Amino acid sequence: MQTGNESTFKLMPVSPEAVSGALSKAEHYRFLSQPWQAESICRDVLAIDPTNQAALVLLVLSLTDQFDQGISAKAAIQIVGNLQSDYQQAYYSGIVHEREAIALFRQRLSHGSSREVYKLFQNAMEWYRKAQAIRPANDDDAVLRWNACVRFLQRNWDFK
Repeated sequence: MQTGNESTFKLMPVSPEAVSGALSKAEHYRFLSQPWQAESICRDVLAIDPTNQAALVLLVLSLTDQFDQGISAKAAIQIVGNLQSDYQQAYYSGIVHEREAIALFRQRLSHGSSREVYKLFQNAMEWYRKAQAIRPANDDDAVLRWNACVRFLQRNWDFK
């Protein structure tokens, strides 16, 4: 059904000069627990600058923030493949798997099995191990994520 207002629903491009401010807003929306807003902003930035690494990272994080609402991990992994550094690809692959595991864990009583959750944590930790091996100097983010995964597994699977 056409209403005559189709032009109302066309996306408007952001200006290149506004990219920095837009990305700051995307971070702000993530902190406000509005990841769909952050996702939209990142997609606007990527429409004019498809290789913008900050927008790609924020988009991955915004997508993972929405795993509980049915966003697919596959979509986030595809975005990770566009990151330029091997370290970031490994690190953010770990993030995607870890956050998918946590989302599934939260739903597991009705949807997921413990085995699936555990396997996703294993995958995340393998990516963190790869990232840690090639990390930039003074960057222990992959170690911190690894340790968080270990503690989560210890708490919920009684591993010691």
